Amino acid sequence: MPTNSKQILSNVKKPFTALRTRIASYKTRRPHTSFRLTRRRDYKRSLELPGFFRFTGTVNKTLWKNRKIFIPLAIVYALLSSVLVGIGSQETYSALTSTLGDTGSEIFQGNLGEIGKASLLFVSIAGSGLSSTPTDIQQLYTIILGLLIWLTTVWLLRNILANHKVRMRDGLYSAGSPIVATFLVSLLFIIQLIPIALATIGYSAATASGLLNGGVAALLFWIVAILLCIMSLYWVTSTFFALIIVTLPGMYPAQALRTAGDMVIGRRLRILLRLLWMLLVIVVTWIVVTIPFILLDSGIKGLWPDLEFLPIIPVVLLILGVVSFIWSASYVYLLYRKVVDDDAKPA
Repeated sequence: MPTNSKQILSNVKKPFTALRTRIASYKTRRPHTSFRLTRRRDYKRSLELPGFFRFTGTVNKTLWKNRKIFIPLAIVYALLSSVLVGIGSQETYSALTSTLGDTGSEIFQGNLGEIGKASLLFVSIAGSGLSSTPTDIQQLYTIILGLLIWLTTVWLLRNILANHKVRMRDGLYSAGSPIVATFLVSLLFIIQLIPIALATIGYSAATASGLLNGGVAALLFWIVAILLCIMSLYWVTSTFFALIIVTLPGMYPAQALRTAGDMVIGRRLRILLRLLWMLLVIVVTWIVVTIPFILLDSGIKGLWPDLEFLPIIPVVLLILGVVSFIWSASYVYLLYRKVVDDDAKPA
């Protein structure tokens, strides 16, 4: 009977012992404690990275060196997206162009005026898009294609950097196995962006109500909005890496999130700056590419009005979207590899 009592007591204590062990392990891996100032010696970690421009060049060189793989990949997913989801509406674009031509002729003058119109048209497209509200099935196809582009790019880069000879079709056929785990991490990523969404909605409401005209209320709003944005950025910094880690064979979402959190601890700001730089490069690229195409489209259709039906800009936006997705996945993966390599260096 005493033996049975000891066994029962041991079984009762086992979950609590395991919990204490996990908490102790977590504290060892994460030196920060809530509401306590962490000493720099406890969280300072090395992270040797190339400069912003140099690392961007490395990403571009890697993709260009393997262009025979990634260009067909972009074409395949662009075709799939155009068939399953559709491209932007040429009618919507023509209506925007016509409206801007009617209202902007008095504002913009000369050659610079044409650039100003094209820039304003680009802002309108970026803000409202060229497509109507997508159906449920189109949204589903968009999510699936996005996950597959990400998985295929990561799978190809992982094998290329391991000096394996691969083809584009190898990635198409082999990269999709962790799609469920990647979807779950992506879902968490979207949830982590809710504070930024709340700040955006709050900004729209505050602008409409005149709350931002000045005073203490405006100051308090901006403080809350900035804190919400910081919260989201703090969370998603590690989730970007989790989207890479979860593609490893046998990796579970919770384990990927835990590993990614351990990787960025003490380096979060430096990694976040790299990710913000990635977004800046994408925005600048869209501006540099799209505005000349808008001018070209305007010039061609001004000379030959019968070509108004050609969806030049919607096709350009589709290709840019796919290329940007592949480039961003490559950027995050190569950044992840730099962090892994830095951890592997002898202390």
